[in-house]
Amino acid sequence: MNIAEKFGTVLPTTVVGSYPVVSQRGLSSLFDPLRSAVHTAIGDQVAAGIDIISDGQVRGDMVQIFSRRLPGIRGLEVIGKVLPAEETITAADTRQALRTATRVKGIVTGPTTLAHALHLSTRVYRNKEELALDLAAALAREVRGLVESGVCIIQIDEPIFSTGIADLGNGREAIRLTREGVGVPVCLHACGGLSEIIDDLLAMPVDILDIECAKSPANLDLFSKTDLKGKGIGFGCVDSADPAIEDPERIADRIRKGIEAFGAETMLLDPDCGLRMQSRESAFGKLQNLVLAARTVRAEIGK
Repeated sequence: MNIAEKFGTVLPTTVVGSYPVVSQRGLSSLFDPLRSAVHTAIGDQVAAGIDIISDGQVRGDMVQIFSRRLPGIRGLEVIGKVLPAEETITAADTRQALRTATRVKGIVTGPTTLAHALHLSTRVYRNKEELALDLAAALAREVRGLVESGVCIIQIDEPIFSTGIADLGNGREAIRLTREGVGVPVCLHACGGLSEIIDDLLAMPVDILDIECAKSPANLDLFSKTDLKGKGIGFGCVDSADPAIEDPERIADRIRKGIEAFGAETMLLDPDCGLRMQSRESAFGKLQNLVLAARTVRAEIGK
Protein backbone atom coordinates (compact mmCIF):
# COMPACT_ATOMS: atom_id res chain seq x y z
CA MET A 1 0.00 0.00 0.00
CA ASN A 2 1.27 3.47 -0.87
CA ILE A 3 0.79 5.16 2.49
CA ALA A 4 2.35 8.44 1.36
CA GLU A 5 -0.20 8.74 -1.45
CA LYS A 6 -3.10 7.71 0.78
CA PHE A 7 -2.40 10.19 3.56
CA GLY A 8 -0.73 12.93 1.52
CA THR A 9 2.50 12.79 3.52
CA VAL A 10 5.65 10.74 3.22
CA LEU A 11 6.45 8.98 6.50
CA PRO A 12 3.34 10.17 8.36
CA THR A 13 3.59 9.89 12.14
CA THR A 14 0.93 8.30 14.30
CA VAL A 15 0.43 6.51 17.63
CA VAL A 16 -0.45 2.94 18.45
CA GLY A 17 -3.14 4.28 20.71
CA SER A 18 -3.02 4.72 24.46
CA TYR A 19 -1.65 7.72 26.36
CA PRO A 20 -1.03 8.31 30.09
CA VAL A 21 -4.15 9.17 32.06
CA VAL A 22 -3.79 12.75 33.29
CA SER A 23 -6.91 13.62 35.27
CA GLN A 24 -7.79 17.01 36.74
CA ARG A 25 -10.31 18.00 39.36
CA GLY A 26 -13.12 20.38 38.56
CA LEU A 27 -16.85 20.68 38.13
CA SER A 28 -16.81 18.81 34.83
CA SER A 29 -15.06 15.85 36.48
CA LEU A 30 -18.16 15.23 38.57
CA PHE A 31 -20.02 14.28 35.41
CA ASP A 32 -17.09 12.73 33.49
CA PRO A 33 -13.97 12.01 35.61
CA LEU A 34 -11.88 11.26 32.50
CA ARG A 35 -12.95 14.14 30.29
CA SER A 36 -9.85 16.17 31.11
CA ALA A 37 -7.65 13.12 30.48
CA VAL A 38 -9.12 12.78 26.99
CA HIS A 39 -8.47 16.47 26.29
CA THR A 40 -4.90 16.21 27.58
CA ALA A 41 -4.12 13.12 25.50
CA ILE A 42 -5.50 14.72 22.34
CA GLY A 43 -3.85 18.07 23.02
CA ASP A 44 -0.44 16.53 23.69
CA GLN A 45 -0.50 14.53 20.47
CA VAL A 46 -1.37 17.64 18.47
CA ALA A 47 1.25 19.73 20.31
CA ALA A 48 3.90 17.09 19.58
CA GLY A 49 3.08 17.37 15.87
CA ILE A 50 1.68 13.87 15.30
CA ASP A 51 0.04 13.60 11.86
CA ILE A 52 -2.62 10.98 12.70
CA ILE A 53 -3.70 11.08 16.35
CA SER A 54 -5.93 8.84 18.48
CA ASP A 55 -8.45 9.66 21.21
CA GLY A 56 -5.82 8.58 23.75
CA GLN A 57 -7.65 5.45 24.97
CA VAL A 58 -7.71 6.74 28.54
CA ARG A 59 -11.03 5.23 29.69
CA GLY A 60 -9.70 1.83 30.67
CA ASP A 61 -7.47 -1.01 29.63
CA MET A 62 -7.77 -2.38 26.13
CA VAL A 63 -10.13 -5.17 27.20
CA GLN A 64 -12.55 -3.46 29.55
CA ILE A 65 -12.93 -0.34 27.45
CA PHE A 66 -14.98 -2.53 25.09
CA SER A 67 -16.12 -5.56 27.12
CA ARG A 68 -17.98 -3.54 29.76
CA ARG A 69 -20.27 -2.08 27.09
CA LEU A 70 -21.09 -5.25 25.15
CA PRO A 71 -24.32 -7.12 25.97
CA GLY A 72 -23.57 -10.70 27.03
CA ILE A 73 -20.55 -9.75 29.13
CA ARG A 74 -20.50 -8.86 32.85
CA GLY A 75 -17.12 -7.80 34.13
CA LEU A 76 -14.80 -10.29 32.49
CA GLU A 77 -17.40 -13.06 32.41
CA VAL A 78 -19.26 -14.02 29.25
CA ILE A 79 -22.75 -14.79 30.53
CA GLY A 80 -24.71 -14.98 27.27
CA LYS A 81 -24.56 -14.36 23.56
CA VAL A 82 -22.37 -11.34 22.82
CA LEU A 83 -24.14 -8.60 20.87
CA PRO A 84 -23.09 -5.19 19.53
CA ALA A 85 -23.33 -2.19 21.85
CA GLU A 86 -26.33 0.06 21.30
CA GLU A 87 -24.04 3.00 20.53
CA THR A 88 -20.50 3.28 19.23
CA ILE A 89 -18.38 2.86 22.36
CA THR A 90 -15.50 5.20 21.48
CA ALA A 91 -17.38 7.63 19.22
CA ALA A 92 -17.63 10.54 21.68
CA ASP A 93 -13.89 10.68 22.37
CA THR A 94 -13.12 10.13 18.69
CA ARG A 95 -15.36 13.06 17.72
CA GLN A 96 -13.51 15.18 20.29
CA ALA A 97 -10.24 14.25 18.58
CA LEU A 98 -11.73 15.11 15.18
CA ARG A 99 -12.69 18.56 16.45
CA THR A 100 -9.02 19.13 17.22
CA ALA A 101 -7.16 17.33 14.42
CA THR A 102 -7.75 16.70 10.73
CA ARG A 103 -6.68 13.07 10.77
CA VAL A 104 -7.68 10.64 13.49
CA LYS A 105 -7.23 6.90 13.89
CA GLY A 106 -10.06 4.72 15.16
CA ILE A 107 -8.86 1.85 17.36
CA VAL A 108 -10.51 -1.37 18.48
CA THR A 109 -9.12 -4.24 20.51
CA GLY A 110 -9.14 -7.31 18.29
CA PRO A 111 -11.82 -9.97 18.74
CA THR A 112 -9.34 -12.78 19.38
CA THR A 113 -7.47 -10.83 22.05
CA LEU A 114 -10.78 -9.93 23.70
CA ALA A 115 -11.98 -13.55 23.57
CA HIS A 116 -8.87 -14.84 25.31
CA ALA A 117 -9.10 -12.17 28.02
CA LEU A 118 -12.65 -13.20 28.96
CA HIS A 119 -13.98 -16.18 30.92
CA LEU A 120 -16.74 -18.36 29.52
CA SER A 121 -19.58 -18.64 32.04
CA THR A 122 -22.23 -19.76 29.58
CA ARG A 123 -22.94 -22.74 27.37
CA VAL A 124 -23.67 -20.45 24.44
CA TYR A 125 -20.03 -20.83 23.40
CA ARG A 126 -18.08 -24.06 23.31
CA ASN A 127 -14.72 -22.34 23.01
CA LYS A 128 -12.91 -19.02 22.58
CA GLU A 129 -12.93 -19.37 18.79
CA GLU A 130 -16.73 -19.26 18.65
CA LEU A 131 -16.72 -16.31 21.04
CA ALA A 132 -14.20 -14.44 18.90
CA LEU A 133 -16.48 -14.57 15.87
CA ASP A 134 -19.40 -13.04 17.76
CA LEU A 135 -17.06 -10.43 19.21
CA ALA A 136 -15.97 -9.67 15.65
CA ALA A 137 -19.56 -9.08 14.63
CA ALA A 138 -20.03 -6.76 17.60
CA LEU A 139 -16.82 -4.88 16.84
CA ALA A 140 -17.78 -4.54 13.18
CA ARG A 141 -20.57 -2.20 14.25
CA GLU A 142 -18.06 -0.24 16.36
CA VAL A 143 -15.75 0.06 13.36
CA ARG A 144 -18.54 1.25 11.08
CA GLY A 145 -19.52 3.85 13.66
CA LEU A 146 -15.95 5.14 13.84
CA VAL A 147 -15.71 5.38 10.06
CA GLU A 148 -19.01 7.28 9.97
CA SER A 149 -17.54 9.64 12.58
CA GLY A 150 -14.77 10.52 10.14
CA VAL A 151 -11.64 8.54 11.06
CA CYS A 152 -9.11 8.10 8.26
CA ILE A 153 -7.78 4.71 9.37
CA ILE A 154 -8.87 1.81 11.59
CA GLN A 155 -6.41 -0.08 13.79
CA ILE A 156 -7.20 -3.53 15.17
CA ASP A 157 -5.01 -4.55 18.12
CA GLU A 158 -4.20 -8.26 18.40
CA PRO A 159 -1.32 -8.73 20.87
CA ILE A 160 -2.53 -12.31 21.49
CA PHE A 161 -1.40 -13.34 18.00
CA SER A 162 2.30 -13.52 18.89
CA THR A 163 1.82 -15.63 22.02
CA GLY A 164 1.10 -18.96 20.33
CA ILE A 165 -2.17 -19.31 22.24
CA ALA A 166 -4.67 -18.30 19.58
CA ASP A 167 -5.96 -20.15 16.53
CA LEU A 168 -4.75 -17.78 13.82
CA GLY A 169 -6.98 -19.26 11.15
CA ASN A 170 -9.97 -18.38 13.26
CA GLY A 171 -8.29 -15.07 14.05
CA ARG A 172 -8.07 -14.30 10.34
CA GLU A 173 -11.79 -14.93 9.88
CA ALA A 174 -12.53 -12.74 12.92
CA ILE A 175 -10.48 -9.91 11.41
CA ARG A 176 -12.35 -10.31 8.12
CA LEU A 177 -15.68 -9.98 9.90
CA THR A 178 -14.50 -6.98 11.92
CA ARG A 179 -13.35 -4.98 8.90
CA GLU A 180 -15.94 -6.12 6.37
CA GLY A 181 -17.20 -3.26 4.22
CA VAL A 182 -14.83 -0.68 5.73
CA GLY A 183 -13.82 1.97 3.21
CA VAL A 184 -10.71 3.33 4.97
CA PRO A 185 -7.35 1.55 5.38
CA VAL A 186 -7.30 -1.09 8.11
CA CYS A 187 -4.15 -1.71 10.14
CA LEU A 188 -3.39 -4.75 12.29
CA HIS A 189 -1.10 -4.15 15.27
CA ALA A 190 0.79 -7.16 16.60
CA CYS A 191 3.33 -7.01 19.45
CA GLY A 192 6.59 -8.78 20.20
CA GLY A 193 8.70 -11.10 18.09
CA LEU A 194 6.80 -12.22 15.01
CA SER A 195 9.00 -14.85 13.36
CA GLU A 196 6.64 -17.71 14.22
CA ILE A 197 3.55 -16.04 12.79
CA ILE A 198 4.79 -13.95 9.86
CA ASP A 199 3.03 -16.06 7.25
CA ASP A 200 -0.23 -15.82 9.19
CA LEU A 201 0.13 -12.05 9.48
CA LEU A 202 0.71 -11.67 5.76
CA ALA A 203 -2.48 -13.62 5.12
CA MET A 204 -4.57 -11.30 7.30
CA PRO A 205 -7.20 -9.29 5.39
CA VAL A 206 -5.75 -5.90 6.28
CA ASP A 207 -3.97 -3.10 4.40
CA ILE A 208 -1.20 -2.35 6.90
CA LEU A 209 0.77 -4.46 9.37
CA ASP A 210 1.97 -2.48 12.39
CA ILE A 211 5.03 -4.04 14.05
CA GLU A 212 7.51 -3.11 16.76
CA CYS A 213 11.05 -2.64 15.47
CA ALA A 214 12.66 -0.52 18.22
CA LYS A 215 12.53 -3.02 21.06
CA SER A 216 12.37 -5.98 18.63
CA PRO A 217 14.80 -5.10 15.79
CA ALA A 218 14.69 -8.69 14.57
CA ASN A 219 11.26 -7.87 13.15
CA LEU A 220 12.86 -5.40 10.74
CA ASP A 221 15.23 -8.04 9.43
CA LEU A 222 12.42 -10.59 9.26
CA PHE A 223 9.98 -8.42 7.32
CA SER A 224 12.64 -6.90 5.05
CA LYS A 225 13.25 -10.36 3.57
CA THR A 226 9.56 -11.02 2.99
CA ASP A 227 7.12 -10.26 0.20
CA LEU A 228 4.62 -7.99 1.95
CA LYS A 229 1.98 -8.76 -0.69
CA GLY A 230 1.20 -5.09 -1.19
CA LYS A 231 0.71 -4.30 2.49
CA GLY A 232 2.00 -1.12 4.09
CA ILE A 233 4.10 -1.17 7.25
CA GLY A 234 3.35 0.57 10.52
CA PHE A 235 6.95 0.95 11.62
CA GLY A 236 7.49 0.99 15.38
CA CYS A 237 10.64 3.08 15.76
CA VAL A 238 10.28 4.37 19.35
CA ASP A 239 10.68 2.07 22.35
CA SER A 240 7.39 2.40 24.21
CA ALA A 241 8.51 0.16 27.10
CA ASP A 242 11.52 2.26 28.14
CA PRO A 243 10.72 5.48 30.04
CA ALA A 244 13.89 7.11 28.68
CA ILE A 245 13.23 9.61 25.88
CA GLU A 246 15.30 8.54 22.90
CA ASP A 247 17.31 11.11 20.97
CA PRO A 248 15.73 12.14 17.63
CA GLU A 249 18.85 11.02 15.76
CA ARG A 250 18.56 7.53 17.20
CA ILE A 251 14.96 7.35 16.03
CA ALA A 252 15.94 8.80 12.65
CA ASP A 253 18.55 6.08 12.21
CA ARG A 254 15.88 3.43 12.74
CA ILE A 255 13.68 5.16 10.17
CA ARG A 256 16.53 5.16 7.65
CA LYS A 257 16.95 1.42 8.11
CA GLY A 258 13.22 1.00 7.60
CA ILE A 259 13.37 2.95 4.36
CA GLU A 260 16.18 0.71 3.11
CA ALA A 261 13.98 -2.31 3.78
CA PHE A 262 10.52 -1.11 2.74
CA GLY A 263 10.73 2.24 0.94
CA ALA A 264 9.51 5.50 2.44
CA GLU A 265 6.19 5.47 0.58
CA THR A 266 5.01 2.30 2.33
CA MET A 267 5.76 3.35 5.92
CA LEU A 268 3.68 4.80 8.73
CA LEU A 269 5.81 5.80 11.75
CA ASP A 270 4.79 5.21 15.36
CA PRO A 271 6.02 3.96 18.75
CA ASP A 272 6.27 0.19 19.22
CA CYS A 273 3.08 0.08 21.30
CA GLY A 274 0.86 2.30 23.44
CA LEU A 275 2.36 4.77 25.91
CA ARG A 276 -0.21 4.43 28.69
CA MET A 277 2.29 3.07 31.25
CA GLN A 278 4.74 5.94 30.83
CA SER A 279 4.64 9.33 32.51
CA ARG A 280 3.13 12.21 30.60
CA GLU A 281 6.57 13.80 30.30
CA SER A 282 8.07 10.64 28.84
CA ALA A 283 5.16 9.97 26.47
CA PHE A 284 5.13 13.53 25.16
CA GLY A 285 8.90 13.58 24.74
CA LYS A 286 8.85 10.33 22.78
CA LEU A 287 6.16 11.62 20.41
CA GLN A 288 7.88 14.98 20.00
CA ASN A 289 11.19 13.32 19.12
CA LEU A 290 9.44 10.93 16.73
CA VAL A 291 8.12 13.96 14.85
CA LEU A 292 11.55 15.63 14.82
CA ALA A 293 13.15 12.43 13.50
CA ALA A 294 10.54 12.09 10.76
CA ARG A 295 11.10 15.68 9.65
CA THR A 296 14.85 15.12 9.53
CA VAL A 297 14.53 12.04 7.35
CA ARG A 298 11.94 13.64 5.06
CA ALA A 299 14.37 16.51 4.45
CA GLU A 300 17.17 14.03 3.67
CA ILE A 301 15.11 12.25 1.02
CA GLY A 302 13.70 15.49 -0.35
CA LYS A 303 10.08 14.88 0.64
